[in-house]
Amino acid sequence: MAIDKLLKDDATEEKGERARMASFVGAMAIADLVKTTLGPKGMDKILQSTGRGHSVTVTNDGATILKSLHIDNPAAKVLVGILTVVVTVDGAAWLHVDYNKYGHARTDISKVQDDEVGDGTTSVVVLAGELLREAEKLVAAKIHPMTIISGYRMAAECARNALLQKVMDNKEDAEKFKSDLMKIAMTTLSSKILSQDKEHFAKLAVDAVMRLKGSTNLESIQIIKKPGGSLKDSFLDEGFILDKKIGIGQPKRIEDAKILVANTAMDTDKVKIYGARVRVDSMSRVAQIEGAEKDKMREKVQKIIGHGINCFVNRQLIYNFPEELFADAGVLAIEHADFDGIERLALVTGGEIASTFDNPESVKLGHCKLIEEIMIGEDKLIHFLGVEMGQACTIVLRGASFHVLDEAERSLHDALCVLSQTVIDSRVLLGGGWPEMVMAKDVDELARRTPGKKSHAIDAFSRALISIPTTIADNAGLDSAELIAKLRAEHHKEGSHAGIDVISGSVGDMSELGISEAFKVKQAVLLSATEAAEMILRVDEIITCAPRKREDRM
Repeated sequence: MAIDKLLKDDATEEKGERARMASFVGAMAIADLVKTTLGPKGMDKILQSTGRGHSVTVTNDGATILKSLHIDNPAAKVLVGILTVVVTVDGAAWLHVDYNKYGHARTDISKVQDDEVGDGTTSVVVLAGELLREAEKLVAAKIHPMTIISGYRMAAECARNALLQKVMDNKEDAEKFKSDLMKIAMTTLSSKILSQDKEHFAKLAVDAVMRLKGSTNLESIQIIKKPGGSLKDSFLDEGFILDKKIGIGQPKRIEDAKILVANTAMDTDKVKIYGARVRVDSMSRVAQIEGAEKDKMREKVQKIIGHGINCFVNRQLIYNFPEELFADAGVLAIEHADFDGIERLALVTGGEIASTFDNPESVKLGHCKLIEEIMIGEDKLIHFLGVEMGQACTIVLRGASFHVLDEAERSLHDALCVLSQTVIDSRVLLGGGWPEMVMAKDVDELARRTPGKKSHAIDAFSRALISIPTTIADNAGLDSAELIAKLRAEHHKEGSHAGIDVISGSVGDMSELGISEAFKVKQAVLLSATEAAEMILRVDEIITCAPRKREDRM
């Protein structure tokens, strides 16, 4: 018996060819959107929010652009938000699924790339888009999607092996390794707003990461943004800087500080008119209530001072009366420190955030050698020197406006992530389109050796890889067809280091130019893009649910 209708009235269903075309078109549109931001000469995008204030973001960071988009096409959502990313652990490929607080798989290919390795977010989307563009032609030529997927998997494995044969590892030689880190940082920053001062910022990033001594916890590196001056005025400072002022009548300098970091109410020395309803028969009774409140607050302050501290940092407000009591006791009291600030302060000083003060022995205090007030531009800040976590440091960014500073922070974050990962996995490759050409050459040879229809898919994979150097050249306004032809000819010579030099507009030697990339970034780009393309290729039906109707309660 035939079923007339399976889905609700407003639900829609697309099958077979139409569903596949909708998937391909959506994913390719996303790739084309971020394609122009790739490479050292990539362009920026202005993103304007529709919320209150219509905030504007100027960026060429792929992850930021894709996170800001509200996408309707389901396949484009998969590309922006694929739930699987291949994370390589000791050479084995694992599927990694990330869940949000509601238990739904959090889907964001570019975000996972950003979180895992920090950079390569645009490359992932561009490569996945090109793989789907090539797959569309193969599907039109009547090659089954599963055959294409099988070919793509073979090609991805071959490409990864090609990179593994070419990696360099200088971890044993400290000088060479630091030089590698500098080159990777400068290559990462050369496509960002910081490209003009990339040497200066690469040095800041490398110094900050080297202080971590192999840890990937970037929490101990704080970035403070202060408008004014130029980007070149940015600097790295030891210790921790809190963006707060020291109150009036309080000590401006404390040596051998014992710090209590707290999140507690210190504003109850006055009756809150809106918070309490008290009936009294005379004004003297109000004074008595206020006196009782003051005594209560005095007792609380005495308990806090009883911890043997000389610095008190609170997440919430500290009113005048407790502030006065702290000043009399010679304790520096800092109020209203932002939550991120006090969490990081507790981490770097070795303390814990306290809320109750009845048991001083159970409260862990933070320690540092010196607290003093410093000036950056026209602002006063509090500097904690000689903190317990020795690797803690602060990068102070200066710049013309908040838009510039926000983009500088994103760029620096990418560099810090890549460097912290490279310290663990110290394998390095040359950059500038060189890895893609190396992979394409080996994949081409595999296609020639492979019988059957799979060879078409492997050949298509090779063409998709070449799209990365092609896009880099196109974005720099160069003749990509001629450059890629020259590049391919160079790579047929043994031990070639040829890549695209966008500054001179020709084929250059990447090892001489010092253009390097982390192996972990390239591997993540290759495997994540292949996974994304595979997931979209498997789609043969798109079902859109009927919207939920509001019930009429009348």
